[in-house]
Amino acid sequence: MSATVPEPGSAPAQGTAERLLGELRREAARADTKGSVLVAAQGMAAAALVGVLAARDWHPSDLSAPGQVMWWAGAVCFLLSLISLLMAVVPRYRTADWQPGAPLTHFADIQGAARRGPSVLEEALRETDRAPRAAVLASLLENSRIVSIKYAWLRVGMAGFTAALVLLPGALLAG
Repeated sequence: MSATVPEPGSAPAQGTAERLLGELRREAARADTKGSVLVAAQGMAAAALVGVLAARDWHPSDLSAPGQVMWWAGAVCFLLSLISLLMAVVPRYRTADWQPGAPLTHFADIQGAARRGPSVLEEALRETDRAPRAAVLASLLENSRIVSIKYAWLRVGMAGFTAALVLLPGALLAG
């Protein structure tokens, strides 16, 4: 028995694209949650470290030369991690402005059509209804790009945070 391959434009391919789009949207939300949790964890870690060190009237210059190098390297990793995690949760927009004839797939598309006038927005809505497959495919592509970027920033942020968690206490232990 051979597997049947759906015809291009058939319902199963549309259904698969819609399912994947839903998964991508959920994945983008998960990436935002992960980034937000990590930013909160960094905030708590920074507050605890600053509180303990301030109470002891400590300064990085109290460290030996290797300790200072580790401290400042850890501080840079911590800062780069924070920036990376914030970049992961920053809202993403389409890479190109909406143009007449293109489907509406994103809130920025709706704004782009609306700026051209109510009749243009109405026509864009009708065109999107006439060609739902093009709208889903465009949205699938854009959401895939967004999720990939978010996870790339999360990986950089987590690597920086991990390095900071090793370097900063290590600097204090090195003295």
